[in-house]
Amino acid sequence: MASAVTNKWRGIAGKCLVFGLALLPLGFLVADIINANLGPDPGQVITEALGIAAFQLLLVTLAITPLKKVTGWSGWLRYRRMLGLFAFFYAALHLLAFLQLILGWMDLWATFTKRPYIIAGAAAFLAMVPLAITSTRRMMKRTGRWWKPLHRLIYPAAILAWVHFLWQARSDITEMVVYAVILAGLLVVRARWFGVSSLVPLKRT
Repeated sequence: MASAVTNKWRGIAGKCLVFGLALLPLGFLVADIINANLGPDPGQVITEALGIAAFQLLLVTLAITPLKKVTGWSGWLRYRRMLGLFAFFYAALHLLAFLQLILGWMDLWATFTKRPYIIAGAAAFLAMVPLAITSTRRMMKRTGRWWKPLHRLIYPAAILAWVHFLWQARSDITEMVVYAVILAGLLVVRARWFGVSSLVPLKRT
């Protein structure tokens, strides 16, 4: 009994820690806004910071299953949903910041058709929407056997997000190369352990 109570509190403490860590990018950004440390183009800095935070959390979410398999500890899985929702949260803020601070709501369609990186980013965001909607236990039950195939949309979402940022990179693409190596490694590991079909969305295996 005591062990069960201890494990419960450890689980709560772990979730609180992950919750706090996931909020750090937003906290740092708010601090920079308050202290006026955003440079000459604050709108661009805010938008990029939110987008990178979303992408990084997508990668961390993808790393949960490999961590479980390597360490043999299934406790990693209890944080996956929270991390995925935080990735969507930052992606939504990224989109809102882009529309409000850079693009403007009236020029959306014209800019959308002229800038390929916006198409990739929009596709990545749209792929994340059903993942966020079906993240609750109730929706897991309602979607049944289709829940796992549906949630494989995270793989194309991550790839499209990377393409989105790569197309925006100017002269220095070092950061994007690092992210590419990490993402490719996660996808290769997944394919090797569970088969290539485990990366295909909406396909029941």
